[in-house]
Amino acid sequence: MYCTKCGAMLDDSAMICPRCGCATQNYRPGYNPQQPVRTCSPKSRMAAILLCVFLGGLGIHRFYVGKIGTGLIWLFTGGCFGIGWLIDIILIACGSFSDSAGLLVLDWGV
Repeated sequence: MYCTKCGAMLDDSAMICPRCGCATQNYRPGYNPQQPVRTCSPKSRMAAILLCVFLGGLGIHRFYVGKIGTGLIWLFTGGCFGIGWLIDIILIACGSFSDSAGLLVLDWGV
């Protein structure tokens, strides 16, 4: 692929020409090449596991990470009768629990 403004050769997935800064046909509005792509959730894993251990039957940890629908299910069923609550503790401890955006809750910082 070539830039329509300066004619520089570009990678087929390029959104912006590195030579002149012109947008290519792949350009997406809101794209910022300087902004790092987030690979893990901004939510605290320590907070999630503490909420799960002490208030897991009420689903508070699920509300914390933005999973409102399953939080309500946990609230009305007592953490899916305790089984879902136990599974969530294991998932959070192992680093496999995700937030509402699908990003893993990995950071132990509070």
